Amino acid sequence: MEKIWVLLIAILIFLVFAYLIWRLTSGDLKKEYGTTMWKHWPSRLYYWQGVVLYGVALTLIAMFLLKWANVLTF
Repeated sequence: MEKIWVLLIAILIFLVFAYLIWRLTSGDLKKEYGTTMWKHWPSRLYYWQGVVLYGVALTLIAMFLLKWANVLTF
């Protein structure tokens, strides 16, 4: 049961970081690429791959910081 809570916390942290990255970067990139380039799927695919990559990295860092602070045990 304890592992399920750790997994749920990790998913929640990932969603928060992904949302923050999306909110902070989507407007600037749409302006930089332009609306016609943003509508093509390769531009959006690379953007979302970056969002997922940064979200995973920040989630791992946050989880290990929580483990180091003895908030989580896994």
